[in-house]
Amino acid sequence: MPIPIVNSIASWFLKKRFHQIELFLKYPNEVQNELLLSLIDTAKDTEVGKQYDFSSITNYEAFAARVPIKSYEGWHDVIERSRQGEHNIFWPSPIKWFAKSSGTTNSKSKFIPVSTESLENCHYAAGKDLLCMYLNNNEGSQLFTGKSLRLGGSKELYKENGTVFGDLSAILIDNMPFWAEFSSTPSNKVSLMSDWEYKMQAIVDETINENVTSLAGVPSWMLVLLNNVLETTGKQSLFDVWPNLEVYFHGGVSFSPYVDQYKKILPKDSFQYYEIYNASEGFFAIQDQNNSDELLLMLDYGIFYEFIPMNIYGSKEEKAIPLSDVQLNQNYAVVITTNAGLWRYKIGDTVRFTSLSPYRIKISGRTKHHINVFGEELIIENAEDALKRVCQTTEAEIVEYTAAPIFMKDQEKGAHEWIIEFKTAPQDLDRFGALFDQALKDLNSDYEAKRYNNLTLNAPKIHVARPKLFYDWLKQNNKLGGQHKIPRLSNSRDYIEELLRLNY
Repeated sequence: MPIPIVNSIASWFLKKRFHQIELFLKYPNEVQNELLLSLIDTAKDTEVGKQYDFSSITNYEAFAARVPIKSYEGWHDVIERSRQGEHNIFWPSPIKWFAKSSGTTNSKSKFIPVSTESLENCHYAAGKDLLCMYLNNNEGSQLFTGKSLRLGGSKELYKENGTVFGDLSAILIDNMPFWAEFSSTPSNKVSLMSDWEYKMQAIVDETINENVTSLAGVPSWMLVLLNNVLETTGKQSLFDVWPNLEVYFHGGVSFSPYVDQYKKILPKDSFQYYEIYNASEGFFAIQDQNNSDELLLMLDYGIFYEFIPMNIYGSKEEKAIPLSDVQLNQNYAVVITTNAGLWRYKIGDTVRFTSLSPYRIKISGRTKHHINVFGEELIIENAEDALKRVCQTTEAEIVEYTAAPIFMKDQEKGAHEWIIEFKTAPQDLDRFGALFDQALKDLNSDYEAKRYNNLTLNAPKIHVARPKLFYDWLKQNNKLGGQHKIPRLSNSRDYIEELLRLNY
């Protein structure tokens, strides 16, 4: 199909879709309330719908009073029944697909239901919207003259009892229309390879001769791939391999630790980075402006949002609030109700609102991935920001990191212990540590209070990881691939003890 025709079709779709987006931008709370009542009405004759008498629910207050908030464990039993082939339990249309997700490197897998409605009206709709946002902000884009290099954590799909499970990326690839493969690379055959190390080289071999105009994938694994591309081709810049490359769509982990490394291999100021916020449970937010670190919360994908203030999360006072009640710069745990039958489901992520008109957010971390052993409330966002500051000052570059508490023993105070794998190590590790400690104090008043005169916490203890420590750890735990992430912060020492033993 000639490029001008493709651009014309894209422009037509963009104009049509922006009219719909403007609706939820102008009436966000009305759109969300209408969506909630539609989800309730759709599922009123399901087992869950009858259990909570959805037929008599006419407003959010009744819904919140009647339906309990649950994490995956609370839905595990009914999801397992659905996986065995039972229908109409929590969603009326048959659930054929289940996205297998470990969340992080925990061994216990989750199987997230993926309905036909969530595939079409959430995941695929978001992919189109992402392109709409980008094209609307970059009128001279030549995106459709080439292909998108996609890097998923795809493995094979497995069939059981008439249902199918696998990585979300494998489910999305398997359900895409046939023409979609022509606009992306590598081929589905390579994308769905299960041997990650063999797959990486296969992707390099298949893509280096393509006209790649965009990249899409998790920053940590994409960086490994792109460095392999440069090593294979002997080039210094990715523009020497793909001269028409113009944008990288990224999500899954924070981009902060990697941004400087990307700029070295993509040395053009005009190159764009667009962040997305998606998970096995759904697609939630999209960067809608060039050069922004805020994400527009998408309110018409069949997902109804609630938020639990983190200062009461896990306490007896825990209570969710609707979108209309959120405040700026508060840390919230995200709760979703979806068109795949997840009702008031804790996804485990935390966000902050940076704008209330429209509703824009930043991802601040995970509900389980923080350190709060001593009342310091250290979250991933603090760690990422502090490390970025210190790396810029010391000209260091980080590959991966994790941290855990050193518990108080006898008269000894507590501390935080860090393992950091550097691509470029700082010349003076002690100076790096002192600057890092100060940056954490500047960013987190609770941490600063506990560190005051070493009152509760001693200075951080930092270990330099050997090369490929984290890669080897993931490989040892059979967790290589784009869906798997390093647990950044933990209240326990399980991860760090394993890593310290491997760090020889």
